[in-house]
Amino acid sequence: MTRGAEAALHAFVEARRAALFRSAYLLCGNRDEADDLVQTTLVKVVLGARRHGRLDNLEAYARKTLVNTFIAGRRRFWRRERAYGELPDVAAQPTDRDTGLMVRAALATLPPKQRAVLVLRYWEDLGVAATAELLGMRESTVKSHTARGLAALRAAVQEEFA
Repeated sequence: MTRGAEAALHAFVEARRAALFRSAYLLCGNRDEADDLVQTTLVKVVLGARRHGRLDNLEAYARKTLVNTFIAGRRRFWRRERAYGELPDVAAQPTDRDTGLMVRAALATLPPKQRAVLVLRYWEDLGVAATAELLGMRESTVKSHTARGLAALRAAVQEEFA
């Protein structure tokens, strides 16, 4: 890889890290997990760019890698297990009425692919076709994930305000 290509790759990582973190945070709902997701994504992007010599659309490659890494991480068995020092007797009730916190909490309850579709469609402001291409699914699947995800978010938010 040439020095100029290496410098361009470094500039891309510096410029897009914060934007990738925001998307990762919406996907994960956890700052530490989002930071790990971005770090893993950027390592894959840099290695991919070095291996292929040049990527035509680094932004799209990084976004796709971020979403694919998130979805793959949710499939792993060890991600489903959570360690706690002491288990509570009852579930804690949400006390904060802040809409942003409520939406992020509701977003965290969605399946990973629905969450990815909603983040790409409404946070990244991608269209149905671009989201379908990025996730490797049909446009009709993106539309159904969007409809089901929005319905679940609406139900969760209405339940919170009821």
